[in-house]
Amino acid sequence: MTSSAVRRPRRDAQANRAGIVSAAAVEIARDPHASLDAIARSAGLSRRALYGHFDDRDALVTEVIVTGAARFNAIAARIDDPDPRRALALLAAALWHEASHVRAAAAIALDETHVSHTAAALAPLRAKIAEIVARGRADGSLRTDIPADVLTDLIEGTGRAVVSHLHVDAGDGGELAVKAVLGIAGLSWRESIELLADDAEEAGE
Repeated sequence: MTSSAVRRPRRDAQANRAGIVSAAAVEIARDPHASLDAIARSAGLSRRALYGHFDDRDALVTEVIVTGAARFNAIAARIDDPDPRRALALLAAALWHEASHVRAAAAIALDETHVSHTAAALAPLRAKIAEIVARGRADGSLRTDIPADVLTDLIEGTGRAVVSHLHVDAGDGGELAVKAVLGIAGLSWRESIELLADDAEEAGE
């Protein structure tokens, strides 16, 4: 067998696996309890073909979590604004643009079976939020009336709740996500509006 013949099946298998994970993210975002049959149909494969890549539904869901988390963590790694308020705003807005994937992760997180997997996979994102919170508490720009770890959890939960309850294509969804996160972090709605207006002015909008 030639090396090219070996590579082609491997590439096809990788493409099928990626297609299954992508289909699972879409189906789970639509229905947290989507069946393997529904996911296989969405991927254009048979249930038997799906089992060739994943032993069971839990294994597939775990892969969806890991794949989605990698996108979220990459977004978090790009946020480096020195102003904690703007850093949170940028993070919330960037995550909103990944809304379909965030909604899938949020749906999975509601299933207690996968809470620990989700928390572990999103550790870098949570660390970024915690770092922003620490800086904001130190310079007085974010609230200090509740413990830092509680505030970090509240910010994460607020962002997830906004994304879960708004339509992905909501025109002002990104702005609402930012306002909600900034609000729980301690900014008034007026301060949030001013911050958004300043960012828009700097961007030349």
